[in-house]
Amino acid sequence: MGQTKGEGLSRRSFLRGAGGMIALPTIISATALGSDGRPAASERIVMGTIGFGGRASGVMPAFMREDDVQMVAICDVKGNRRKLAQETVNRHYGNTDCDAYIDLRELLARDDIDAVLIATGDYWHSAAACLTARAGKDMYCEKPMSVTITEGRAVAETMKRYRRIFQCGTQRRNVSQFMFAANLVHKGLLGELKVVHAEKAPKWHDTYETLLPAEPEPHREVLDWDLWLGPAAWRPYNSKYASRQFWGGHLDFAGGSYTEWGSHTVDLCQWAAKKDDTSPVIYHLVDQDVEAYYEDGLKLILRGNIGRGSCAVRFEGTEGWIEVDDSGHIEVEPQSLQSKRKLGKGYPVDDHVRDFLNSFKSRRQPAAPAEGAHRSITACHAANICRRLGRTVKWDPAAEEFIGDEQANRMASRAYRQPWRL
Repeated sequence: MGQTKGEGLSRRSFLRGAGGMIALPTIISATALGSDGRPAASERIVMGTIGFGGRASGVMPAFMREDDVQMVAICDVKGNRRKLAQETVNRHYGNTDCDAYIDLRELLARDDIDAVLIATGDYWHSAAACLTARAGKDMYCEKPMSVTITEGRAVAETMKRYRRIFQCGTQRRNVSQFMFAANLVHKGLLGELKVVHAEKAPKWHDTYETLLPAEPEPHREVLDWDLWLGPAAWRPYNSKYASRQFWGGHLDFAGGSYTEWGSHTVDLCQWAAKKDDTSPVIYHLVDQDVEAYYEDGLKLILRGNIGRGSCAVRFEGTEGWIEVDDSGHIEVEPQSLQSKRKLGKGYPVDDHVRDFLNSFKSRRQPAAPAEGAHRSITACHAANICRRLGRTVKWDPAAEEFIGDEQANRMASRAYRQPWRL
């Protein structure tokens, strides 16, 4: 992203200029001192939320359920969501202290915020993550981390450069049935891993590039259209764009079924196979599915209808196999392996949120770090490119480019609209 208003100034100076001075309390409450059982205010992780759509409505409360978190600000370009998010935070804490912003740069300029939840539309994830890192804050960023391959690499490198903690919202890495399946592979109990299956989403099977007719643009307080678009190419406002059911398949904003569930299921396959530092090297189109191969011969199949529930995966080895999904249903062969399963507790997102908070404090890498998230979504993007071209593509995971394929390489990146940059 390009230089923004306020760059070159301290974040505190930015707040003074915006009239955002924070008054210190003259009376120190029992809550601030921690006598209510919570850590004292000085020991809490102060957070903000950027984007309050479907994902944030579940994940933000999970953060607020943690005693060592204080949510103090929210940001959304849609007025109704901004109001709902602010009310949700204030109702949880029983006060009116939560500040609401339209522009994420104003939230990120605050000195008192340590970390943020990024839950915008897919096409904003990479840009928001890089802005957050440059603002000196850690982040829990919803999946997929990018809508192009080059974006993901930029995020991974930015996290290294600024030494930020990045947790991708691929929470199944901290969900018991998926952990059980991966552990069977890691312990060699399925023998040598030969084939991994990743389910794609049943919705948005086709991606598209559609320019809709112009409609009257709403007032900025209702929807800031320029900020909604962010780094995506400019187009006149149409209310249909802002619907997830539309933008979820539009190539300017998302990657359709392959990235919607593949960001979870391919990620689980990569995790089980211990390939967080690479991606498959060749992708074939087989009917409506994509089959890919890693350098060592392991086969990855991206397909539909694997399990009984959503986001199913199947791992096949020389001595057995396992199939798991969101429903908690597990099929495993040999069946004797079921005895090795330990049941998890709590709502699935909570453990992933806790893992991020623990990483914030310890500065260790979380369960779903930027590099691993980038490598798994790269496989999804490459599968999409294979499908769109209708032919085989070959990928070099070291150089991170398609081999001798100029057309495919052009699809691996997108131009950013000014003033935004990675």
